Amino acid sequence: MAKDKKDTKKNGADKKTTEAPAAEANQAAPSLNILAQYIKDLSFENPKAPMSLRPREKAPDINVNINVNANPLSETDFEVELKLEANAKSDDEAVFAAELLYAGVFRLNNMPEESKAPALLIECPRLLFPFAREILANSTRQGGFPPLLLDPVDFAALFQQRAAEQQVQAQMAQKAN
Repeated sequence: MAKDKKDTKKNGADKKTTEAPAAEANQAAPSLNILAQYIKDLSFENPKAPMSLRPREKAPDINVNINVNANPLSETDFEVELKLEANAKSDDEAVFAAELLYAGVFRLNNMPEESKAPALLIECPRLLFPFAREILANSTRQGGFPPLLLDPVDFAALFQQRAAEQQVQAQMAQKAN
C-alpha cells in the first residue's frame, strides 16, 4: 500500500507541472474586452422641413465621413470614438445633416505595444460600427427620410491611410527643420 501512495504523489506532482505552464500561457494571452459602449453625441438636422420631405426626381447627394480616435483611460483601458458624419444635399441645398459620436471603453490585456494601435483603431471600431450604423439609420428614418444604411467599412484601410498621412507629415516636418 505504501508503494501506491508514492505513485499517487508522483502522478499528482507531474500533473501540477503540466498545468502550471498552461495556466501561465492563458494569463499571458492577449485579450480585448468591451467594457461599455455608448452615444457621446448625436445630432440630426432637417433645416428645410417640411419642404425637404417632398418627393424628389433624384436622390440627394450624400457625403459620409468616418473618423476614429482612441484615448487612454488607464494602462489597460481605452476609450475608442467612432465619429460618423452624413450630409445630404440636393441642388447645393442642405437636405439633412446627421452626426454621431459613438464610443466604447475597451480593455487590452497582455497586448504587445506594437499591436495596441491596430487593435484600438481597427478591431475596436469594427466592433462598434454595427451599433453606430443602426443608430444613424434610425435617426435618418425618424427624420422623415429613408434609413441611411452605410456600407461596411474597411478600418484596416483607414488605419493604413492614416499611418501614411502621418508619415508624410513627419517627412514634411523634417524637411522644414
